[in-house]
Amino acid sequence: MLRLASVVGARPNFMKIAPLLAEMNRRPEIIEPILIHTGQHYDDSLNDSFFRELDIPRPDINLEIGSGTHAGQTGRIMIELEPALARFKPDWVIVVGDVNSTMAATLVAAKMNIRVAHVEAGLRSRDRTMPEEINRLVTDAVADLLLTPSPDADQNLIREGISPEKIVFVGNIMIDTLHQSLEMSRASDLLGRLELEPGKYCAMTLHRPSNVDDQQTLAGILGALAEIQREIPVVFPMHPRTRARISEFGLSQCFASMPNLVVTEPLGYLDFLSLYSNSKMVLTDSGGIQEETTVLGIPCLTLRDTTERPITMTEGTNRLVGNHPDRIKEEAFAVLKGERRPGRVPELWDGKTAGRIVDAILKASI
Repeated sequence: MLRLASVVGARPNFMKIAPLLAEMNRRPEIIEPILIHTGQHYDDSLNDSFFRELDIPRPDINLEIGSGTHAGQTGRIMIELEPALARFKPDWVIVVGDVNSTMAATLVAAKMNIRVAHVEAGLRSRDRTMPEEINRLVTDAVADLLLTPSPDADQNLIREGISPEKIVFVGNIMIDTLHQSLEMSRASDLLGRLELEPGKYCAMTLHRPSNVDDQQTLAGILGALAEIQREIPVVFPMHPRTRARISEFGLSQCFASMPNLVVTEPLGYLDFLSLYSNSKMVLTDSGGIQEETTVLGIPCLTLRDTTERPITMTEGTNRLVGNHPDRIKEEAFAVLKGERRPGRVPELWDGKTAGRIVDAILKASI
């Protein structure tokens, strides 16, 4: 019996671990799954909705770390995780994505001589001002099995000196969740509640420090948003960080002049999936949405200068537009005029990645 401990900490992790846990549970004769939640994202009501909607079992342990600086949060995760791993004695620790919990768990497991498998390995933005990039680099340098979502990720790892024997191209685990959840999301009544018609609005997310922590930058993005919403309604589930900065910078009055902007609280996974899967266009500074819109064929404008998911640009529907207001408006209006990037679904983004991941871990365990 192989004991596999999956460590999650933030909502993007939940979407990636859900199909993997389901696949493990389909093999009870050979796998004993353990789920450890670090509590990096600690909004209980929103976490509960993600666990419920994605049919994730309750964690075997929640470390309840909470927020803090990157160093403080990472340090607390490491301190609390070490005795948990000593208690469960897993054969492998599985980490996903690029949050602080990912790197912290990798370091703790490596020092305890527990093998680490990294799901979504090899992604690179080349921007070390992003905390996530540091987490990716450290995790991949230490992990024993690197499970990649795209061929460019394999190439990144090989260029960094990682042995090819440690790299397995398995495809994109996020797309497993997308395929499994799309039908369920159609039961959401969100569009009705917001009086929206499919294909006749845009969806937006915004939370990265580079976009919201500088007053001038944030004001410029909101200015571009004011112009776009004159042409088409924009629905904006607002991240707590963004809401706090808007208040802190005295920008709340901007919304009075935007009658076609619909601001909501953060949404559960199925409501959010219903929102963007029915939209005409998505504006975002997130990572996973770039991938999901590519599979759905929806134009995506990413408000960043770099992306760790370049395949969404070379093969998908994503465009990098940065955070300058004129560029955002130019690209958005181009999409609204029908100038959209033809895209295709990348290799192995087929909804079957979880099975390939479990097979790769079993093979590496022999």
